[in-house]
Amino acid sequence: MKDKFKATALAHPNLAFIKYWGKKDEQLNLPLNGSISVNLSNLLTTTTVEFSKLLPEDQIKINGQENKKENLKVVKHLDLIRKIAGVKWRARVVSENNFPKASGLASSASGFAALTLAATAALKLKLSERKLTILARLGSGSACRSIPAGFVEWKKGEESETSYAYSIFPAHHWQLSIMALILKSEEKKISSSDGHRLAQTSPFFKTRLKNIDHRLFLLKSYLKKRDFLNFGKMVEEEALEMHAIMLTSRPSLIYWEPKTIEVIKFIQKIRTDGLPIFLTIDAGAYPFLICEKKNEVAVLKWIKKIEGIKKIIINYPSEGAKLIDNHLF
Repeated sequence: MKDKFKATALAHPNLAFIKYWGKKDEQLNLPLNGSISVNLSNLLTTTTVEFSKLLPEDQIKINGQENKKENLKVVKHLDLIRKIAGVKWRARVVSENNFPKASGLASSASGFAALTLAATAALKLKLSERKLTILARLGSGSACRSIPAGFVEWKKGEESETSYAYSIFPAHHWQLSIMALILKSEEKKISSSDGHRLAQTSPFFKTRLKNIDHRLFLLKSYLKKRDFLNFGKMVEEEALEMHAIMLTSRPSLIYWEPKTIEVIKFIQKIRTDGLPIFLTIDAGAYPFLICEKKNEVAVLKWIKKIEGIKKIIINYPSEGAKLIDNHLF
């Protein structure tokens, strides 16, 4: 029997069109509503996991750093996978992002998706995609959406086995350009996990839940027909509504920076001038601009006029998590 088992996985963050905000079970990461997202091609996490009987304890480095709080979450997830596999070997984990973590770019989603796939593959577990999404969800809720390819729906479910993600359209279904605007590289002070706990303190949260199933139905129809104007309008309204919930939570949660608001107003202006472009913002300060690929050059010409943007990362709908041969160690 070998002394070591190693695997490496690559996963992309996902951008939610219909947001996940608020949990009904914090331990299982069961959401209060379903959501729809797309994987982002040029943002990625690469994670290598090696289980060894020679290791006295788990060794974890994320972007070259050892963070006690983050590492405890990783160890908890590894313990769950070890239990499923029936092994007790410790693991060495090295994970690298090509984008700022804890900034509203869904690093925990791609991180736990890559960790789940690499760890289960290293231990030779043969899990279905649905099972992988359930397992990834237990590490970080939105990680389940980074497992399948393309455009993905996450069913809220009533229990762990019925809360899973699956592809509703492949990555090539629609040629969208999704531009992540990097405004600054600071980590946000309040994590998404802490933000979820505040959601139900907003007086508007129940109204959101009442309407969201119909919104999910409509968005899927817009995606199917590639109806960009109705799709974009709904996606932008959805993002502003989620941040309205944050603003009216107790205490209030404000992720936006002044530059975020400047970008919102700028996008609304150039859309009024006739360029079809919309935006969304996850739990952070970074706006994501969405246009059809045929308008990408025209949009970039306008966006480059905004001062203070450190970087523009252009993404397209992407495949899901996958195993690769290039290990990080």
